Amino acid sequence: MPVIVKLDAVLHARRMSLTELATAVEISPVNLSILKTGKARAIRFSTLEAICRVLDCQPGDLLAFDDGENA
Repeated sequence: MPVIVKLDAVLHARRMSLTELATAVEISPVNLSILKTGKARAIRFSTLEAICRVLDCQPGDLLAFDDGENA
């Protein structure tokens, strides 16, 4: 999948656990874990907005596009 989720790195930089973020965003830790591991097939804009608000970041800090052509 060419979209890379960098949530783990942002959480580490903010010294926040996945459980703390899940509580703050009001999303289940299981669903947040699916997103963090890159297994999610979609994300709602409202969820992305809430994550960005809590982590004080931009969507581009959480997601990257890599089509493999620059390898």
